[in-house]
Amino acid sequence: MAGSWRAKAQAAGMLLALLGWVSSCVTTFVPLWKNLNLDLNELEVWTMGLWQVCIAREEGAVECRAHGSFLALPPALRVSRLLMCLSNGLGLLGCVLAAPGLEGWRPCEDRPTLKRRLLRAGGAVFGTAGMATLAPVSWVAYNTVLDFWDDTVPDIVPRWEFGEATFLGWFAGAFLTAGGLLLACSARSTSTAPPPAPACHRSPAERGPARGHDLHPKNADLVI
Repeated sequence: MAGSWRAKAQAAGMLLALLGWVSSCVTTFVPLWKNLNLDLNELEVWTMGLWQVCIAREEGAVECRAHGSFLALPPALRVSRLLMCLSNGLGLLGCVLAAPGLEGWRPCEDRPTLKRRLLRAGGAVFGTAGMATLAPVSWVAYNTVLDFWDDTVPDIVPRWEFGEATFLGWFAGAFLTAGGLLLACSARSTSTAPPPAPACHRSPAERGPARGHDLHPKNADLVI
């Protein structure tokens, strides 16, 4: 039962972590972190991401322009770029570490201690990747809320709102963290009875009477 529970927990944790990692990679590169609807021109929708700004027109045309110099970006975008790229790299490293530690992975079946260590390390890396995703997404969302409710900006000025990538990033961070926790918790060792020692290593009392020396009392009398 314990082995079955561990296998299911490991499969669920790995699935969540992989889903979170893929979602984090998508969040990093799509220009949908912020949306801007212009009241004066409702036929255009502006979207912004970490790498570029895009304009979607009603006829279906989309025009994107990359951000300027990295040093000219706001601090939130600069740090978000670094953290999201770090999260993507950690997610890949977590997959490499956790996969050999899963039950059923043939190459490491004869080394259970190593498998547990790899699984714990993979879970910790996935959890760190989740934090590295949640931090920039939440920071950008916080700045968006502050700018939206800024009283010093006239009401006629359009304001940025949450984009689809913001919500996807929150889900990605939650999946990575939950998957890492499941993998780390499922790596606990269970106490099992040691296998019986080979006959050559047993004591004479455990082996029993040796063959050739089983003298029945009657046979002993005959010998006398």
